[in-house]
Amino acid sequence: MADRIMVDTNVLLYAYDRGEPSKQSQALAVLDHLAVNRLGVLTSQVLAEFFVNATRRLKPPLTTEEAYGCIQNYLLSWEILDITGPIVLEAVRGVRSYQMAYWDAQIWASAKMSQIPIVFSEDFGQRAIIEGVSFVNPFGRNFNLEAWLPGSKTS
Repeated sequence: MADRIMVDTNVLLYAYDRGEPSKQSQALAVLDHLAVNRLGVLTSQVLAEFFVNATRRLKPPLTTEEAYGCIQNYLLSWEILDITGPIVLEAVRGVRSYQMAYWDAQIWASAKMSQIPIVFSEDFGQRAIIEGVSFVNPFGRNFNLEAWLPGSKTS
């Protein structure tokens, strides 16, 4: 069990996606667990991506006011990391070394440089580990939310 877990944009979006009810339910459970246990970490990049996609791509989309309220809530209850110059350079190295898409590489670099060992994201398959950062798909068939409870040794 990690003391902090970063969350990618797709997990936030599924929490508001009425077109994917099973993923919506799972995303809400995961986000609630991370918030209640003070484990969740987001980046300013994730919040920006959430705003753009939630107000344009969700069916129905959130209004600007709804998305603003969601972001305010995350700012009040989650640890938020800023994107710095060194994170951008590390992300570029991730693109060069691991052929990641830049925005995925920036998530990886943010976690790596902030010593966050786990990222919940569906963008990296079931489970990938890159330089000590594990990507775990919270929508995968073998995902067990109980494994991420404080005190668990099975994560």
